[in-house]
Amino acid sequence: MNVQRIEAKWIDMFAEVFARCGVRNGDACAVLSETQSRPVLVQLSELALARLGARAFQVVLPGRPLAAPVPVRSTGASDAIGQLEPVVQALAASVFVADCTVEGLQHAVELPRILQGGARVLAISNEHPEILERCLPRAEDEAQARDAMKRLKAARQMHVESAAGTDLRISLEGARVGGVWGFTARPGTLSHWPGGLVLAFPAAGTVAGTLVLDRGDVNLTFKRYLQDPVRLVIENDHVTQVQGDGVDAELMRGYFAAWGDASAYAVSHVGWGLNRLARWDAMAFYDKADFNGTELRAFAGNFLYSTGANEVAGRHTLGHFDLPLRGCTVRLDGQAVVEKGVLL
Repeated sequence: MNVQRIEAKWIDMFAEVFARCGVRNGDACAVLSETQSRPVLVQLSELALARLGARAFQVVLPGRPLAAPVPVRSTGASDAIGQLEPVVQALAASVFVADCTVEGLQHAVELPRILQGGARVLAISNEHPEILERCLPRAEDEAQARDAMKRLKAARQMHVESAAGTDLRISLEGARVGGVWGFTARPGTLSHWPGGLVLAFPAAGTVAGTLVLDRGDVNLTFKRYLQDPVRLVIENDHVTQVQGDGVDAELMRGYFAAWGDASAYAVSHVGWGLNRLARWDAMAFYDKADFNGTELRAFAGNFLYSTGANEVAGRHTLGHFDLPLRGCTVRLDGQAVVEKGVLL
């Protein structure tokens, strides 16, 4: 991939997004990173905040010992802070936090306390800046995501089908609904960039059916397009069977089992992509080290099924799969919001 050096256009881009997050002259703003963070993202954050006149400071955390039996990727559950109290207090007291940690703070255990302090947090996905540039959030993205959230909150059931064989039913009673549009100007909230998706964290005992990952669908934990179909049988929220003869099924069975944790098999969240600038085929153009995959979670019309931690259902685990599927029809109480992979 091309060299990751500071480009003036990227400083402009970061300043534009931070301004959409309400950053103003004189605001106390933190740039949170760790020693394995992508340096160009940290530098761009610092320079953009300076351009806006903010009073920025950096919090840089050392890498922590590995705590998982397998590689952990793209979970949004950074353990970089390690519940270090002075760090939590500094972030909570900030007006704005540019989150440049490798995994992101979306599901970090410290996040609720940081948000309670009133901080606005933007998790900047660990991507090559070119990806962030292509998926630059626009002002109108917020209205689209809020409309999708309104529809999801009002619904009682989600039904997902596909020609490949998916037939999945999710009760939305007691679910927590969220949406991400790539920036946030409200104190005590988090967004991530790239954005453009809406999702629900279902309550316990609400998900059952069959999910079929077809050729070309994506396993973002492995950063891999599927070569062979994989059929997941889901009962009482949990994947009970991973059916398939190819390498893709073998990889999933092995990764699930490695955790030794039933919660790793359970649903984390479900939703669909809204971002018409994001592309399903983008992963083919980047080395794995340059690509975190947030864009593929958000491309318009995908159905996103994720396994792992779900606080609404009382499940906590580091085991995590993000699985964006193409070609699905997503209905809320019988009304389609996505038709055969096309966002309506």
